[in-house]
Amino acid sequence: MPDRSRPPLGELERAVMDVLWDGAGVDGSDGAAAATNPARTVREVFAVLSADRDIAYTTVMTVLDRLAKKGLVVQHRDGKAYRYTASEPRAAMVARLMMEALDDSDAHVRQAALVRFAERVQPDEAATLQAALADIMAGRAGDADGGAPKRDVASKRAAPKRGRRSSRP
Repeated sequence: MPDRSRPPLGELERAVMDVLWDGAGVDGSDGAAAATNPARTVREVFAVLSADRDIAYTTVMTVLDRLAKKGLVVQHRDGKAYRYTASEPRAAMVARLMMEALDDSDAHVRQAALVRFAERVQPDEAATLQAALADIMAGRAGDADGGAPKRDVASKRAAPKRGRRSSRP
């Protein structure tokens, strides 16, 4: 069940999350370092944010602490300082928020919202959705007839995360 106690992110919280997700500017790079060393100190996040806005170091520290209490970032002790990482990738968070919004609706509203969403996506996004849905449906069809799931578009998408348990027998 979704955690509905999480309020939406404020503008500064989103900016902090963007620094953690992107990693851009922390070490003067374009963000490639985020893949190899995603944990950021308050000072590193502050350095990125203060380049574009007038902000206090303690404000960044408070925002990171509150994001940790909300479960959106994870604190790692590193000597006397903490390092912070996003608790989930940006796409996973967006998908979770979308599902939480849909879960708050009855079936009729949920279906209408999905149709309105589909009407507003760009053609390339519609193609991505169609491929994902075809992959999912092919997998379900394979499960229903006892055969191996068909993954005709799986090579175009990232592999599923390992370690997740299926509720299927």
